[in-house]
Amino acid sequence: MGARGDRATARTRSLLWPGAWATALAVLLLGGALGPGYVLSYDMVWVPDLRLGADALGLGTALPRAVPSDAVVAVLDEVLGGMLLQKLVLLLPLVAAGTGAAALVGPGVVARLVAVSVAVWNPFVVERLAIGHWPVLVGYGVLPWVLLAGTAWRRSGVMPARLPVLLLLGSLSASTGLVTAFAACVSAARRRRDRWLALAGLVVLANLPWVVSGLLHAGSATSSAAGADVFAPSGEGMLPAPLTFLSLGGIWNAAVVPDSRTGPLAVAMALVLVALAVLGVRRGWSKVPQGPRRALVWCWAVGLGLTLAAWALPGVTGWLASTVPGAGVLRDGSRLLALAAPLTAVLAGRGAEALVRLLPDALSRAMIALACVLVPVALMPDPALGLSGRVSAVDYPASYDALVDELRALPEGTVAVLPFQSYRAPAWNNDARPVLAPLGRYLPGRVVVEDRLVVDGRALAGEDPSAADVRRALAAPDPGQRAARLREAGVRYVVVERLPGVEVPEVAGEEVGELDDLTLVDVGPGRPPSGVPAAWTVVMALAWTGWCGLPVLALFLAVWRRRRAGRIVAQ
Repeated sequence: MGARGDRATARTRSLLWPGAWATALAVLLLGGALGPGYVLSYDMVWVPDLRLGADALGLGTALPRAVPSDAVVAVLDEVLGGMLLQKLVLLLPLVAAGTGAAALVGPGVVARLVAVSVAVWNPFVVERLAIGHWPVLVGYGVLPWVLLAGTAWRRSGVMPARLPVLLLLGSLSASTGLVTAFAACVSAARRRRDRWLALAGLVVLANLPWVVSGLLHAGSATSSAAGADVFAPSGEGMLPAPLTFLSLGGIWNAAVVPDSRTGPLAVAMALVLVALAVLGVRRGWSKVPQGPRRALVWCWAVGLGLTLAAWALPGVTGWLASTVPGAGVLRDGSRLLALAAPLTAVLAGRGAEALVRLLPDALSRAMIALACVLVPVALMPDPALGLSGRVSAVDYPASYDALVDELRALPEGTVAVLPFQSYRAPAWNNDARPVLAPLGRYLPGRVVVEDRLVVDGRALAGEDPSAADVRRALAAPDPGQRAARLREAGVRYVVVERLPGVEVPEVAGEEVGELDDLTLVDVGPGRPPSGVPAAWTVVMALAWTGWCGLPVLALFLAVWRRRRAGRIVAQ
């Protein structure tokens, strides 16, 4: 046990410098996002106190796209507060991704530091941060550690206590759950039935809330086939799509692509990464720890292969999304590039170490080593300081809290938020940064917001029947009929947010609040919303119980391991 403890201490010490470098890069990348306030960017809508309602628990009318992530946030922000929790959620996964890559790459300070640079400062991280996919980044951060834990399980035959918690953290959304599950399986699997059963049990428990909720919503779990074209991975700037993917870029939304990715710097970055990776294969692969090698290759091949398939065959992806319930999670194919990142970082690190060793004198080795460590930042400089200020934290207007107080003083009722569009660009949000309607999460009680997306003028059908009811009500020809149909849809209150250049259909009713840019209208008691079926409640309660069993399992394994070690020492 003493030797094992010494090895663990040595591993920890070997990651001190990589950990410090990963932290420095993460802070430089996030910049103003770590300041007071909340980062609101596209899909990232963070509020001071997220309600633990039916939607967060997978019992709402909409598909469980934010299950279990919303429930986790709703619980944790009661302890840490929403603002601090968001800072930790943005910072810690980047540090984890960097130190995890350093742990995978094997010996050598240069190899470890370069692996950190590539893992933290790459287009995948930057673009997912800009578009607000924080659960994807959490899954990305734990991915190297899942590979390491799975490898340890395969080699020792004893499940590491940390693995259940890593799987839980890596499964905060459907797409990341699939990525994490694959990484766990390829790293831990052995040709034994009991191992596959244990793996299957862990993976199922980690993904149980969104899987069960998705099955309950199976009738509305198909997506528009057009979404596959809209969300297909694509090339960036001068880079053809395959080279874009090799350099870990390719998101569908051009608005979140850094400017440096549209010019010659992107070409240089891709070529440098490929060159270092090739050198890493030829001269450094033998120094990569043997345990995770197979899993690294499998993850890279599957991640890159599925991304290429989503780019080349969007029709197939669209058919699956429109035909197979739940297959819509695959339509944003570039999310799967997270699987390719660990091997990319490892090979770049090993290639840099090999390149440095080819040089004859200490000065040239030091200069080239420094250049390799800094090359991701040098060739993609604009993400620094919060993506050049695009993801800085902001404060919510005082009118939001005043509106919450108004609603709590009124009879309970469902709220519809107007303008009825999924995204908006309020002037107070970092110079009109687009974001999903924040009021949908800020307000207490049941809130209905638009779930239909409009991308490049193309409307993609939503899946929430409550949103469809409100949409039809607002299409009525006059304010009185709109109010009547909203009541039929179960809506009691309408909140109108005045945005520049956005017209809102007038709705008849009593104006009960005028708060700066917000107006609260009472259209009268609406039809009571249909209750959640008792069977659904029971099934989801069982799903959440199973999911909560993962940290309990981790605690049990840790205690059992400690007691077992104590008995061995006593003998």
